[in-house]
Amino acid sequence: MPIRIVVAEDHYLLREGLRRLLEAERDLKVVAVCDGLDSLLDAVAADRPDVVVTDIRMPPTNLDEGIRAAEQLRATHPHVGVVVLSQYLEPGYAHALFEDGTERRAYLLKERVNDIEQLAGAIRSVAAGGSAVDPKVVEALVGSKAGREHSPLRELTPRERDVLREMAEGKNNASIAQSLFLTERSVEKVIHSIFRKLGLGWEASVHKRVKAVILYLADPETGTAALTQSRDTRT
Repeated sequence: MPIRIVVAEDHYLLREGLRRLLEAERDLKVVAVCDGLDSLLDAVAADRPDVVVTDIRMPPTNLDEGIRAAEQLRATHPHVGVVVLSQYLEPGYAHALFEDGTERRAYLLKERVNDIEQLAGAIRSVAAGGSAVDPKVVEALVGSKAGREHSPLRELTPRERDVLREMAEGKNNASIAQSLFLTERSVEKVIHSIFRKLGLGWEASVHKRVKAVILYLADPETGTAALTQSRDTRT
């Protein structure tokens, strides 16, 4: 069965271009297109998609409708995944999207619309219950956090930073091992070391690990304290 998708984008040319790109993939099927928050929510109720691909800014306010849609759908349609396409590297947006959990959520830069492999990969990951974060966003978050004086990230080895980036992109141990040419056992040991150095409480669940790392990197104010407080049994 193909993955059923609702596309939400208020610019007609971008919306149609995105629809055509996605429909060229055999396992993806666009079941509705819409141009604002209200029509997106209506389409989800009517067409029961597996994934929503939405612009971060749409009518009625053109501020953060994509994030708000993700929040509402978490409550009303928890099995519907959301891929937010954004032009923002600022950590606040990623933090808001993942604050209530990373499952079935992805945050990609809008330039990924031209990279169907990465966009389709994020959709497939979200449809399967996973998550994805644009590598450029992760790099910006790591760079910003590591550049601060006394940042615990400075204590990480190069290998630990590589694993941290892979985790923040939403990858599980097997994917990290394949990407970095490591064994899964080695990846697990490195993750233990990362959590210890950053002062994070250990999480056995991959989703909770990803959430912990993303919120740690995206939090503009704190180091270890906020992450310990942000650990949430809801995910």
